[in-house]
Amino acid sequence: VAYEYQTIQKIVELVNKSLARYDVFLSFRGMDTRFTFTGHLYNDLCKKGFKTFMDDDAMKYGEEISSSLAMAIKESRVAVIVFSENYAYSTWTLEELAIILDLTKVKNYHVYPIYYNVNPDNVWNQEGSFGEAMAKHEKRYPEKVQRWRKALSRVQEFDPILLKLDEYDLIERIADKVQECLI
Repeated sequence: VAYEYQTIQKIVELVNKSLARYDVFLSFRGMDTRFTFTGHLYNDLCKKGFKTFMDDDAMKYGEEISSSLAMAIKESRVAVIVFSENYAYSTWTLEELAIILDLTKVKNYHVYPIYYNVNPDNVWNQEGSFGEAMAKHEKRYPEKVQRWRKALSRVQEFDPILLKLDEYDLIERIADKVQECLI
């Protein structure tokens, strides 16, 4: 027979495990947008009270994605993916994308792809810099490239946000979408 405090402790542990640690996970290529669009988006989301995860720039090229980064993705409720010219050159961002899209199959996980000065067709069909990056990765990571290609193609299932608006207006629109799905 369990004591009441033990039962309550188990309930609290289960609730803590099911709560999201972050509202928003930002996936982006640091060298492209960290100090511009994505940095502004991060600041705005934080000011509006959203717990937002933005990685640091200490990640090294070619390293495996860290378990803490994968956990941050899994413990978020919304992913904002900022596709930029060099996004696909990073194995980190490609792995983030694959994890994000896997989550959409098993839980209510919202995804907002933003096409920052890139044509969405180039992302979905791996053309232009996205095709070049995947060809480069195929030589070094042949076992992972198929998963990444599938993830890039699958992004077209989500409503695209094109960078045609003023950046300030776009950031406001994204914050509104995040607010809607978290209510």
